[in-house]
Amino acid sequence: MRFSPVPRFSFRGITDISPVFLSALGIRFLMLDLDNTLAAYGETSLTREVAQWASELKSGGVSMQIISNSRHISRVETFALELGVGYINAARKPSPKYVLRAMEEAGYAAEESALLGDQVFTDALAANLAGITSITVRPRSLKNPFLALRYALESPFRAAVRRPADSDM
Repeated sequence: MRFSPVPRFSFRGITDISPVFLSALGIRFLMLDLDNTLAAYGETSLTREVAQWASELKSGGVSMQIISNSRHISRVETFALELGVGYINAARKPSPKYVLRAMEEAGYAAEESALLGDQVFTDALAANLAGITSITVRPRSLKNPFLALRYALESPFRAAVRRPADSDM
């Protein structure tokens, strides 16, 4: 467990992460942040592109679960049902507590688990504290000026991350 908000990997968007890339890392369990990772704030369903991506991951042998800080259980549940995956809401990231609980309940070890999110101060830090692979993506929307400011503050940590070559994905 390391206290660092620097993610291990960073991608432009969620659909840039392939089952081949995850398999090469030994990742079989992918925990997904919801807001601004799977869907922009205010969106009520997955885009066709994200739904197709999730289907490809499942076909590639990757199990998934939503791990969200959202307290709006109906929103989290809606997306979990759409993906056909389990979920934890009000996860209190960057605390690794619910990340570790999700891995334990799903039966996966740290070395075969990853957390994918859009924020370094919550998602990447929670993954790093849990001792699992941290992966970030650019947020799906920055319409809110406060979110835009937060992401600007995260930019030095994003700049420090390794970006996989196209051949790695």
